[in-house]
Amino acid sequence: MASGKKQHHDEPELHGGVLSGNGSPGLWGALIGLIVFAFVAVPISAAVRFATHPVSQQLFGGRLSEATTTGYVVFWWIVAIFLFALPFLVGWGVAKLSGKTLGIIAGIVGVFFIVTLVLGQFYVF
Repeated sequence: MASGKKQHHDEPELHGGVLSGNGSPGLWGALIGLIVFAFVAVPISAAVRFATHPVSQQLFGGRLSEATTTGYVVFWWIVAIFLFALPFLVGWGVAKLSGKTLGIIAGIVGVFFIVTLVLGQFYVF
């Protein structure tokens, strides 16, 4: 028989998870980092292949084929290292998501771009 009182059971609400409204910033950063890694996996592989097989220098022809082997290898290793670090950098930026963090990321990417251009001109050409 039903009693006149309503029984009220508080069901625990499920919180957390990357895709929920209350997702952790660290999990969002990890997810975005994983997505970025999926996009740069092939360029990382190509850069490591170019760095470990200096004979591939002949594939580029022209002035690049006349560059020093050491400069060619160093250039591609730097590119490979930056491409490998990029998902971690983007994930960290998404996890922090502040103006200061975005400025730091933009600065790091800008410095890398300039260093890559200078090394490319210095060693390769």
